Amino acid sequence: MPLVPPPRPAAPPAADTPPTSVLTANQPEWTVGDLAGALKRTLEDAFGHVRLRGEISGYRGQHGSGHAYFSLKDGQARIDAVVWKGVFGRLRQRPQEGLEVIATGRITTFAGKSSYQIVVESLEPAGLGAWMALLEERKKQLAAEGLFAPEHKRAIPYLPRVVGVVTSPTGAVIRDILHRLEDRFPRPVLVWPVRVQGDGAAEEVAAAIRGFNALKHGGPIPRPDVLIVARGGGSIEDLWAFNEECVVRAAFESAIPLISAVGHETDTTLIDYVSDRRAPTPTGAAEMAVPVRADLIATVADLSARSVGAVGRRIERDRVDLRALGRALPSADALLATKRQRLDLAEARLAPALAAGASRHRARLQLLLDRMARRSPDVALANARARLARIDHRPLHALRNDVQRKGEALNQLGRRLVVARDASLERARALQARRTDRLLALSDRLTQAGARGIERRRDRLAGLAGVLGSLSYHAVLERGYVLVRDAAGLPVRRAAEAAAAARLSLQFSDGTVAAVPEGGLEPVPTTRTGRQAGPRPSARSAERRSAKPAQPAAGQRSLFDA
Repeated sequence: MPLVPPPRPAAPPAADTPPTSVLTANQPEWTVGDLAGALKRTLEDAFGHVRLRGEISGYRGQHGSGHAYFSLKDGQARIDAVVWKGVFGRLRQRPQEGLEVIATGRITTFAGKSSYQIVVESLEPAGLGAWMALLEERKKQLAAEGLFAPEHKRAIPYLPRVVGVVTSPTGAVIRDILHRLEDRFPRPVLVWPVRVQGDGAAEEVAAAIRGFNALKHGGPIPRPDVLIVARGGGSIEDLWAFNEECVVRAAFESAIPLISAVGHETDTTLIDYVSDRRAPTPTGAAEMAVPVRADLIATVADLSARSVGAVGRRIERDRVDLRALGRALPSADALLATKRQRLDLAEARLAPALAAGASRHRARLQLLLDRMARRSPDVALANARARLARIDHRPLHALRNDVQRKGEALNQLGRRLVVARDASLERARALQARRTDRLLALSDRLTQAGARGIERRRDRLAGLAGVLGSLSYHAVLERGYVLVRDAAGLPVRRAAEAAAAARLSLQFSDGTVAAVPEGGLEPVPTTRTGRQAGPRPSARSAERRSAKPAQPAAGQRSLFDA
C-alpha cells in the first residue's frame, strides 16, 4: 500500500521552472512519528497474518514483565519476535533456544528501534534448527575421539603466579575479571586480545591459546599458570566461534590448565566440555583462578598459631615424660656393678690362659721345624732336576714323529681323493654321452614321425578334394545342364513354377543369364520312346550324350531332386 503524505499548501504559480532549492523547499515535511506511523500502517496492511518458519535464537526466558523476546532466523536473515504475556500462557509449544518452529502472527514495527518484528500468536515445533543439529553432530564426533574424557582434565593451580586471559580487550568481561582478581588476590594478568564473534574469531581464539602455550619458562614474557577463555552472553550464533573445531582442539592440546567462561549460566559451548573447569560467568572464572587473599592470610595465621601451640605442648609433654623416665632409671653404680664383677673374673683368668696358649703354639712350632728338617726343599729341588735331566729331548722327538705320521696320513687321503674325483668325472662323462645318444635318437624318430604324419594328411586332403569335385553341382553344369532359379534365388523344379515366375535366372557353367518366361504351358511332342521331340542333336550333342554318365541306380536320388 503506497504511503499517503499529508496535504501540502498550494504553491503559487510560476512562469518559469523554479530552481532545485525551491523544489526542495516545496516538498512536504514529515515528523518522525508521522513517518513511523505511516510505515507501521503500510506494513500491517500488506502483511496481516503470516506463518513464519525459522530457528529460535537469543531466547532467555520470560522478561520481568511476563513478555518473551527472541529472534527467528534461517541461513539468510533474522527477524525479531515478541510474545505478549497473555499469549505466552496459551502457547502449546513454549520457546526453546535452537528449536525450529513455525510461528503464526502479524508483522508490525517498533518505532523505538526503527525495526520490524513479528508478534507471535502461536508456535508449532518444526524440528531442531540447523545450528543445533550441527552442534550436536560436532559434539558427538569430538566426544567419540575422546576430547571430552574426564581423565584428560587437570587440576587448577591453587595460587597461580601469572593468569592468562583470552577475551576482547574492549568489553566488560575483562574489567569484571580484573576487578574480581584485584578483590580476591592480586596477580599479574596477561591479556591476549581477540575477537569473540564474527569471521575469524575462532582462529584468533585458537591462536591465542597456542600462543600462551608457546611461551617459555623464564623468558622475557612470563608463562601463565592458568588460562581463562571468557566472553559475555549472546545467542548461539554469537557464541558459535567457541563451538568451532579448531578452538576445541587448541583447548584440548593446551598444556596450561584452562577455565572456560563463555556466556551465562544457561549458555553451553563445546569449549566448556573440553576445558579443565567450566565457570558459569567470567567473574566465576576469576574466583576459580585465585583464592581470597584475606581468607588465605587468616588461614595461614590460624594454622601458624595452632602449629606454635602444638609444638609448645609437645615439648612440655616430652619434658614431663623425660623427668618421669629419669626418676624410674636405676643409678650408675647399680648398672655397672655386675659388669665390673665380670671384668675382674676375666682378668683373673687371662694370665693362665695366655701362658697355656703360648705353650701350645711353641710345641706346634717345634713340630713343624722337625718336619721341615726331615723334608728339606733343597732335596725336593734336586729330585726335580734329576727327573728333568732324564726326560731331556723326548718331547721333541715325540712331536716330530707325530707330525710325520699325520703328514703321511694326509698324503694318502689326498691320493684317494684324486682317484675318487677321476672316477666321478668318468661316470659323469659316460652318463652325458648316453643321454646325448638318446636325445639324437629321439630327434630322428620325431623327424620321421612328422614327415609320415604330413604325408598322410596330404593324401587325405587330396582324396577329400576329389570327393568334393565329384559331388559338386558345378561338374554337372560342365556337362551341359542349366540350374534355373526364381527371383528369390530358389531352385525351380517344375515347368509350372517356371511359367508362373515373373523372372528367371539361368546359371550355366561359365555364368548366369536372366530370362523372362513367355506364354503358358504348351505340350511338347514326344517320340515313341516317350521322350520329348526336339531338334536333331548335333554331333557335339551326340558326343556329349555318349559321354553322359550312367543313370543313378534304383534307390539313389539325383543331385537336382528336392
